[in-house]
Amino acid sequence: MKNYSAKEIGDRGEKYAVSFLKKNKYKILTKNYNTRVGEIDIIAENKEKISFVEVKTRHQKSLAKPYEAVDFKKQKRIIKAAMIYLAKNETDKFCSFDICEVIVDSVTLKLISINYIENAFEQESNYEAY
Repeated sequence: MKNYSAKEIGDRGEKYAVSFLKKNKYKILTKNYNTRVGEIDIIAENKEKISFVEVKTRHQKSLAKPYEAVDFKKQKRIIKAAMIYLAKNETDKFCSFDICEVIVDSVTLKLISINYIENAFEQESNYEAY
């Protein structure tokens, strides 16, 4: 049995998330958007909104739920990175901060399930932009 690295598991999860988004009529704008304050796994849009998506991948035997890894500190970094993106890429669309939970088989990394949580968290007015 192969032991997959966290990066291999995460990369596979992001591929599944991209496929899920495309099937649900999202256009992928960018992946792994890096800024000095943090990274956004996927930035996608549909007719109504632009979504900043954090992908969390776990195997089926994991005790913790994937969304639990997106704590307040992580949310704040994603929001700050989104603000940098929006400063460079203006839009009139509503912005959504979503979490895509991907569950994979621990042996094969085949997809077991995806739980897509729209508006998983939101920007609080007291956040500083940078």
